[in-house]
Amino acid sequence: MPDTNVRPESMQRINTPELAAAFIDEQIAAIRAQVGEGKVLLALSGGVDSSVVAALLIKAIGNQLTCIHVNHGLMRKGESQQVIDVFGKELGANLIYIDATDRFLDKLAGVSDPEQKRKVIGAEFIRVFDEESAKLNGIGFLAQGTIYPDILESKGLKAHHNVGGLPEDVNFQLVEPVKLLFKDEVRCVGKALGLPDSMVYRQPFPGPGLGVRCVGAITRDRLEAVRESDAILREEFAAAGLQGKVWQYFTVVPDFKSTGITDGKRTFDWPVIIRAVNSVDATSATVEEIPYALLHKITQRITGEVKGVNRVLYDLTPKAPATIEYE
Repeated sequence: MPDTNVRPESMQRINTPELAAAFIDEQIAAIRAQVGEGKVLLALSGGVDSSVVAALLIKAIGNQLTCIHVNHGLMRKGESQQVIDVFGKELGANLIYIDATDRFLDKLAGVSDPEQKRKVIGAEFIRVFDEESAKLNGIGFLAQGTIYPDILESKGLKAHHNVGGLPEDVNFQLVEPVKLLFKDEVRCVGKALGLPDSMVYRQPFPGPGLGVRCVGAITRDRLEAVRESDAILREEFAAAGLQGKVWQYFTVVPDFKSTGITDGKRTFDWPVIIRAVNSVDATSATVEEIPYALLHKITQRITGEVKGVNRVLYDLTPKAPATIEYE
C-alpha cells in the first residue's frame, strides 16, 4: 500500500482558485467517507493551518465537528475574538471557548528559562484540552492542522499549535485533510474557503505565543506592553503598505528597565524592541530596512500609548548570528 504520509510526485501544486476548489471538493468527499456519522474534535488555535482545517470540516460535516479554542493569555491583540467572530458567529461552528489566561499566567509566574516556559505552556494546554474533551460524548476523531513540512521535519503529530502536542494515549482516529500541502497551498485553500485575509495570511507565530517575546519571567504588565506595542507595529505596517511584503515583524519587551522622561518627570521603564525580517523557510533571515519616517512614527506611538515603556529599539541583526525569535 502507498504511504499516505508521502506526497505523490504527480500531485499538482495548488496555486490557483480552480485547483483549490478541486482540492476542497476532493477532501470533503474523503472526510465524509472517513468520518461517516462520527464526531470530530479540533484544537483551533486561530493559526492558518487549524483555521483552514476547521473551515474545511465545517463545509464537510457541519455540526459533527466541535472546535476547542484555548486562550492561554499569550495571544496577540484581538486574535481570540477573531476566532469567536469567524467560526462561532459567521460559520456557525460548535465552538467551545476557554479563557484560561489566569490559569496559564499563574503557572508561569517566576519561570524565566525559555525551555521551561515552553514546557509549562504545553503541559497546561494538554490539561485544559483533556478536561474539556472529557466533557464531550461520542468523539471518535481528532482533527489536526498537520501540513507537509510537519511530516518532513517531525515524523509525528503536529505540535506547534499547542506547544506540547497532544497526549500520547489519546484514543482518536486522526483526520488530517491538509497534511500533504505546503503552507502557501494551505493559504490558497483558505482563501478559496472564504476565510478573511487577516487569518489566511497570518504571520508565523510561535506555539508559546507572546510568551517568548516577553523575555524572562512573564509578568502581566510587561506582557500587556508586548501585546499593545505589537498591535501598533502591525497597524502602522499595514498603513504603510508593508503588510504581506515583510515576512515577519513583531515587538519584544526584555526584562530590564532604563531611565527616561515622560511629561517632564523621570521614569524607569522598559524598552520595546522592533524585529522585522524577511525569510523563505526561517533557516536564515535578513533584516527589513524600515524607512526612518515610519520608525519615528512607530516610536512616537509606542512611547505615547503603551504603559510602562520609555524607549524603542530596532534590531538590525540577521539570522545568523541571531535567531528570529528572542527565546
